[in-house]
Amino acid sequence: MSEMAAGQWRIVLDEAHKALRTTVEGIPSDAWDLPTPCEQWTVTQVLQHATGDQTAFAAAIVGGAGPQEDPFAPSGRIEGDKLIGLRAALDASAQAWNRVADDDPEVPTPLPQGKLPAEVAAVACALDAAVHAWDIAAATGQPSPLHDELARPLLEVARQIVEPLRNYGAYAPALAAGAEADDVSALLAYLGRDPQWPGVRL
Repeated sequence: MSEMAAGQWRIVLDEAHKALRTTVEGIPSDAWDLPTPCEQWTVTQVLQHATGDQTAFAAAIVGGAGPQEDPFAPSGRIEGDKLIGLRAALDASAQAWNRVADDDPEVPTPLPQGKLPAEVAAVACALDAAVHAWDIAAATGQPSPLHDELARPLLEVARQIVEPLRNYGAYAPALAAGAEADDVSALLAYLGRDPQWPGVRL
């Protein structure tokens, strides 16, 4: 990643993890079944998907069990405390990335691309956390967890990895962002999301 100093991916990943954790903790009690920018998925389903993805990244790096259910077919049902699973997944992901060297050229990932350089793999993991934090924030009327400084490296990596993932249904087709779009809007549009989706608070 040409615009990133060595090891800066750790800051991006930590901020994305915090964004997802904070946004999920802010979900109102009556909002779990609300629709989201992820077409046909509720808030609960986006949470399940995001939890599964973080678990999958951790398992790819250190081994161990992957997601308990298919992240791309979330049930929409979580028994008991809805936050326990996410907190465990984020902790496992952070611990796994702590074992990765800043400049490791081949980090295992759950992505179809397989092994990727550390700075690309980690920011791909961050991308997943951050964009789903935005999905949940948009659906539940919370402030956007994205800002231009975070969106910039996420967009750089998104442009490297996302196209093949669209074939798996991981991302919708890109939308036109417009020449005047800021980095956040450009990122969301590239990932197939309308930056002005109803409920978004800037």
